[in-house]
Amino acid sequence: MKSRALGSTHLKMLFTIISLLFLPSLTSSSESQTWIKAGYWYSDSDLPIPDIDSTLFTHLTCAFAHINTSTYELSISPSDEPYISTFTDIVRQKNPSIITLLSIWAGDSNFSTFFSTATQPSHRSIFIESSIRTARLYGFQGLNLCCVKPDTSITKMENMGILFDDWRTAINRESKDSTRSPLVLTMAGHYLPSKNITSYPVESIRRNLDWVHIVSYDYHLSTAANFTGAHSALYDPSSNISTDYGIKEWISRGLPADKMVLGLAYHGFAWTLVDPMANEIGSPGRGPAVTLDGSMSYRFIKSYMKCYGEKVGYNSTYVTNYCISGSVWIGYDDVEAIRTKVSYTREKGLLGYKVLQLSNDDNWALSTAAQEEGKDQGNNKLLWAILLATIAVVILLLGTLTWYFRRILFKWKVLVTRIIAIREKSQYPNLKAFGFTDIKTATSNFSHENKLGEGGFGPVYKVLCSCSSLYCYVVSYTRIQSFTRKIVDIKRNVYVDLNCSGYVPPEYVKRGIYSTKYDVYSFGVLLLQIISGKKNTCLYGPDNNLNLLECAYELWKDGKSMEFMDPLMDDTNSACKLMRCMQVALLCVQEKWEDRPSMLEVYSMLKNETEDVPTPKRHAFSTRNDMDEENNLKSKEEICSVNFATMSQVMPR
Repeated sequence: MKSRALGSTHLKMLFTIISLLFLPSLTSSSESQTWIKAGYWYSDSDLPIPDIDSTLFTHLTCAFAHINTSTYELSISPSDEPYISTFTDIVRQKNPSIITLLSIWAGDSNFSTFFSTATQPSHRSIFIESSIRTARLYGFQGLNLCCVKPDTSITKMENMGILFDDWRTAINRESKDSTRSPLVLTMAGHYLPSKNITSYPVESIRRNLDWVHIVSYDYHLSTAANFTGAHSALYDPSSNISTDYGIKEWISRGLPADKMVLGLAYHGFAWTLVDPMANEIGSPGRGPAVTLDGSMSYRFIKSYMKCYGEKVGYNSTYVTNYCISGSVWIGYDDVEAIRTKVSYTREKGLLGYKVLQLSNDDNWALSTAAQEEGKDQGNNKLLWAILLATIAVVILLLGTLTWYFRRILFKWKVLVTRIIAIREKSQYPNLKAFGFTDIKTATSNFSHENKLGEGGFGPVYKVLCSCSSLYCYVVSYTRIQSFTRKIVDIKRNVYVDLNCSGYVPPEYVKRGIYSTKYDVYSFGVLLLQIISGKKNTCLYGPDNNLNLLECAYELWKDGKSMEFMDPLMDDTNSACKLMRCMQVALLCVQEKWEDRPSMLEVYSMLKNETEDVPTPKRHAFSTRNDMDEENNLKSKEEICSVNFATMSQVMPR
């Protein structure tokens, strides 16, 4: 039982460890389903909506709706309305599961209008209700607030937090009333959560927004900086102007990593170098190049490089690409930088990425690279989880098998040790013990010719030794286990048959009482079997309707005791001894345990043949009623001459 419990414990431990090892794969699978791959499309761009490859994204944002300065309702310009009204239906033709969001512009001229809306409860209510209504009207599943930077006024930031609270409450209420999924609510936030002494309402953002799109680009502009710079640097060893620093700041302010979506820039900036030979990041520049403000889309940069590019490189320190053509220096993100940033997003536990903007991509090269990197990261995690789980399972199985076989070997060693100990302590010094190898050789490797038969727990073989022929009963370990299970089953299930006494006294069979005369009764039954040569499971008598005890009692009562004796017993000259044994046996099997003699008394009656033996009462399990027979019975004593001289000799069984 102990070994079985240990085995069960090992199996439970095995399943637990397997489950824990597969948990990362399940988590990875779950993450792959919620991983955000968002894109930003601007209505003034030159990319037609039908040309958008929506299969590369999970979310697409359509820009822009505006806040009416007088009514504070959400409004859409007549020129943008045809695009916004058809955006969702068109992009779903390629990707039916795409989620679309309507972006609300709150920067520049709309900045003051937005905070005026956030300050007044009535204005907030009008704005919120109109935004939800507009999103539902045009088939959008979410709203995005764009370009609100942390203001110098603490009060304005607090009012912004109140706006988010009211906005989320209204969205949940509308979802419940309409039985539709709640609108997704997001915001495009500055890469730093604070400015001077003010900060975004991070706690309100955490409670109410689904995610924040971190604007992690435009750090250095060629119109403002007099040196070349990585405008979307992931790291910056010389300053805190980097995406990594901004992400850490957001987290330190209380926004979880899984509430942030990293912005990926599909554009770059060109500088005019002061010295064409000094062309590293941070080299002196004297304003923009190529375009008026120096800004260039990725598609334009790739086209420019084909015509004028002299030197193209990748800076892994800042995680950015660059192109040099004479005195023109262009900083941008190519496939290498995009892949590294998506990998960073996975490693830091961010929710995903968002690209700005779709029309700047060149034949979807950057979007494809971002998608593949995200997919590879997820697949790698899954493969590692499966590999580790498989290795762990193999190790555990090998360990379990090793433990199992060592346990069997230990048991056999214990068994052999006990046999040797018994042999050494035996009172028969000439007793021989044979090992398994000896028996295997003597039976010709347990050949069929040496097999005599097979019992319940194994075959019986004839063993040929140099001195004589022996018989070997081979019990396999599996049969020992089977026998152990049978014993356990017998222990668990006690079956009682009142019509068959066997060696069990009536008080135990009928009432479950274990009396002090239990062994006396068993001895009596055994003694009757010995002197009669009969089984206690068969019926006897003229009509074959008497069990062994009834047959013995009836013959003894009728004075026919010798008819009960085994004819093969060579004791005709001492019939009195046999009848005395029969009478003592009948005393031992009486119905009431109080009437039975003790084993000491049995010993005395059998040893002292001149001692008077009481008259036995009716035996146990009798099918006949006792009609006061003890008043009618007379002791049929016979005077016998007994020869007390005895001689004992040890004989083989």
